[in-house]
Formats: sequence, structure tokens, C-alpha cells
Amino acid sequence: MATETDQTVPPLNRVVVLDQKLPEPLTVERVEIRRITIAAGHTTGLHIHNGPVFGTIESGTALYQIEGEAPVTLGPGDVFYEPQDVRIATFEPVGDSEVVFFAFFPLAAGIDASLVLPEA
Repeated sequence: MATETDQTVPPLNRVVVLDQKLPEPLTVERVEIRRITIAAGHTTGLHIHNGPVFGTIESGTALYQIEGEAPVTLGPGDVFYEPQDVRIATFEPVGDSEVVFFAFFPLAAGIDASLVLPEA
């Protein structure tokens, strides 16, 4: 006999947390996944990726900002998207703790993930 408690937590729950349309179709040969740690007080600074990047925060809190847009604060479990060839103004830890995140790089044949650090 099922109790009220048994019915409150489904045995499997799938939730879409990001469904990002890309500006153009991308033929993907492989996906590189990196676990990245940024120490407190440090930042990626202004940067541009050569392909789209998707990520999720594992621990800590990050301030993420696409140039010209409002900054977004990301915490554990939050997801983000850094578009290809777009200036990312900052991605940095908030407070006195490091931020740890997974970054997913969908890559076409013969392409390695890279970024450019342009001058401001």
C-alpha cells in the first residue's frame, strides 16, 4: 500500500535546465569536458572562445558576464552558455572561496578548444 510519503518523491525525475539554440548548426565530432577551478581573487578576464561552451557550477559561486549584458551570479547546479566568438567580460569567483565548474566543449573534427584574451 502506497503512503503519502511514497508519492512525494518520484523514483526518476528529468528536468531540462538549458535548451540553447546555437546561431548556426554545428557538426560535432567529440565533446571535451574540463573540470576548472578558479581561485578566490582571480578571474578569467575578458576572453573569447573559438566554439560554444556549456557549463555547470560544481561548487562555489561565480560572477559571469557577457560583454554588454547584465552580470549573472551562478551557484552550485546552475548552468551557463558562452557563445562562440562573443566577448565574455568576466567569469570569476564571488567571495572568499574558489569556484569549481565543469565546462563542455563541443568540437568539430580537427578543432581543439581555445580562447583568445583580447585587450579591453
